[in-house]
Amino acid sequence: MKYMIQDNQAGFVLKNGIFQKMITAGTYHFSKIAGYRVEIEEMTGEVDYMDVPYPVLSRDPAFLEATVHMEIPDGSIGFLYINGKLSSYANRKEYTFWNVFDKHEIRIVPMTETMTGPEVSRQMLSLVPGKLYTEVKVGEGETGLVYYDNVLQKPLSRGIYRFWNCKHSISYKVLDMKQRELDIVGQEILTKDKIGIRMNVSCIYKIRDAVEFAAAISDLKGQLHSAVQLAIREIVGNYKLDEILEAKERISAEIYEALKDREGMFCVHFLTAGIKDIILPGEIRAIMNSVLVAEKAAQANVISRREEVASTRSLLNTAKLMEENQTLYKLKELEYLERICGKVGEISVNGNAGIVEQLGRLMGAERAV
Repeated sequence: MKYMIQDNQAGFVLKNGIFQKMITAGTYHFSKIAGYRVEIEEMTGEVDYMDVPYPVLSRDPAFLEATVHMEIPDGSIGFLYINGKLSSYANRKEYTFWNVFDKHEIRIVPMTETMTGPEVSRQMLSLVPGKLYTEVKVGEGETGLVYYDNVLQKPLSRGIYRFWNCKHSISYKVLDMKQRELDIVGQEILTKDKIGIRMNVSCIYKIRDAVEFAAAISDLKGQLHSAVQLAIREIVGNYKLDEILEAKERISAEIYEALKDREGMFCVHFLTAGIKDIILPGEIRAIMNSVLVAEKAAQANVISRREEVASTRSLLNTAKLMEENQTLYKLKELEYLERICGKVGEISVNGNAGIVEQLGRLMGAERAV
C-alpha cells in the first residue's frame, strides 16, 4: 500500500501492531498483507499518537530527534513556553511535543519553598488554579499574619505575598493598625441623684501589637464597646446631674484614664476619649429652660436697678453743684432755654423790653412760683 507523507507530517510504522520506526516526508510502500500499518499525524503541538508507550517510541532515533519529552516531578509545577513565550500551565506530569517547527519548553517551578520566589511572575500565576496557592495582600497601615499548619510565621508588612499550598495548609489574617473610632451612642445612665440621662461618648484607639492581638482577641469592637459602656456607668454614676453639666471636661478625662488602665486587656492604645453629647429627658430640659429664663430676667432686673441708682446719683450730684455755684446754675438755665427755643415755632415780644429780658423775667417768675 502506498503512503505519502507531507513535509509537516510524520508516520508511525507498525507491523502486526508492533512499532517499527517513524518515517518523515516522502512516498512509501508497505504491504497490508504482511501486517504493515502506518499512522500519520502532523508534527505540531503535542504528539497525539500515544497508543505505543513513550519508552518504546523513544528507541527510534528519528522520533527522539523530532520530539521533546518532559516530566514534572512531584512537588513542582510546570509552565509551557512555545518559541520562548509563555503559553499555558502544565497540568499533567508528562508531556511529549513535536519540536520540529515550534520549540517547546516546560519550565519547572518547585513548590518546596512555601513562599513563591521572584521567578514566578504574575502572568504565570494567572494561569495556575487558585487552589494551588494563597495570595495575601497587605495594604498601607496593615500587618499580615501568615500561618503554616496553624503555626504563626513572620509578620508581613505592606505588599502582595503568595504561598504554595503544597507543603503546608496556609491561613492568614490582615490586621488594620491604623487609628479607629468607636462611638457609644445613646448610652443610658442613672446619675447619683437618680435622674436618667443619655450620653454620646467617642474614643479613638489603635491596635498596639498585631501578634499579641491575634493571639488574645477575637471580637475587638464588641469587647471595646462593652468596656467603654462599663467605664461610663462607673464614672458618671458617681455624679449628680448639675455636676455632670458643669464638669463635662473633667469627667471626660476620668473616662479616658479609666480606658487607659484597661489597654492591656485588649492589646490597644487609647488615644482620646470624651463625652460628645449629654441628652436630658424632656421634663428636665423644660425645668432647666424655665430656670435659665428666670435667671436671665433677674440679671436684667439687677442691671436696670443699677442703672436707675446711677442716674439718680448723677442728678443729685448735679443739683448740689448748681446750688453751690450760681454761675453754673445760670449756664444750666441758658441750656434749657436753648432747648425750649429750639422747639418753639413762634415767639411774640410785647412792650419795650428785649427778648432776653422778657425770657429772664419768665424764668424768674417760674422760680418765684
